[in-house]
Amino acid sequence: MRLKQRDIDAIRLAARTTFGETASVSLFGSRLRDDLRGGDIDLLIEADPSDEAEWRRVGAFRDLLFRHIDEQKVDVVLIERGRAPSAFARLVQPEARPLP
Repeated sequence: MRLKQRDIDAIRLAARTTFGETASVSLFGSRLRDDLRGGDIDLLIEADPSDEAEWRRVGAFRDLLFRHIDEQKVDVVLIERGRAPSAFARLVQPEARPLP
């Protein structure tokens, strides 16, 4: 897993602040591979449902995250518990690894 501890801490803080204390965050994609360099940060976030639109929640998460880490490409896939995940979320779930 190619993330600095300060980035992991910032991701966790932003997720819990935005999506609630029970939110879980996993990493998927190229950042899981130690033999590669660069790449965007692909996050799978599982959270309780909200009346707020998904795009607003994800936008608020990114805004908070970029206050703590350098702005870079971050892709977020949100799964709201109790609701059917998107086809893409189902595709990446098997490879996703929880942040340490």
